[in-house]
Amino acid sequence: MRKQIAAANWKMNLTYSEGQQLLSDILKENIGGKENHEVIFAVPFPYLAMAKEKTNGIQNYHIAAQNCSHKKSGAYTGEVSVGMLKSIDVNYCIIGHSERREYFNETNEVLAEKVNLLLEAGMTPIFCCGEPLSIREAGTQNEFVANQLKESLFHLNADDIKKVIIAYEPIWAIGTGKTATTEQAQEMHAYLRSVIAAQYGADVANEISILYGGSVKANNAKELFACADVDGGLVGGASLIATEFVEIIKALK
Repeated sequence: MRKQIAAANWKMNLTYSEGQQLLSDILKENIGGKENHEVIFAVPFPYLAMAKEKTNGIQNYHIAAQNCSHKKSGAYTGEVSVGMLKSIDVNYCIIGHSERREYFNETNEVLAEKVNLLLEAGMTPIFCCGEPLSIREAGTQNEFVANQLKESLFHLNADDIKKVIIAYEPIWAIGTGKTATTEQAQEMHAYLRSVIAAQYGADVANEISILYGGSVKANNAKELFACADVDGGLVGGASLIATEFVEIIKALK
């Protein structure tokens, strides 16, 4: 069975002590989960070492960075390289989040470079994709999201693409007042898997975890995660509330 993953994206939230407390409150629940379950905390750069220490020795709990540079090293003030992350034993990294694409103009080509660097370092990319409202209203969401995969991931061989976690974000339904239904989530996840299958074959596609990143909460997680092609969630606001995220972890199938 594919890995079922509850990934927390803290974004630019919480002080150091608040982050410590949140992790303590979640970890004290001692949610072991099944063998195919993973819990990932994507925390701000200054908190990575603390979060690693907090989760040290807890099976299937991992720490992720929220971004990395597409350059190996050099005169890039303020950037954080893949090598730096690897050197403190961080093995997961979110790339291509809709906020990075929108606010920092990250392109599919730049994300392909990040994917390469992460895989070369033996790290797992959590690759985000998804369409804005204008694309959804035009009815071209399938082509748009397929192109994101093709331009950033399809240069990889079959063995390497199986190492990537994909997170689908319905950007049009985040903060717009519109709501994505469970059926719409499953429909897009199944489509993404079919695009991968067309390129690499069904066996490869069926090994790749595809997470849903559209306002997952404790009260909708079980229904979303029950969908055949939804393998967990990339969780924003609800991951900042211990009781919410605990229930989301418990909802993994």
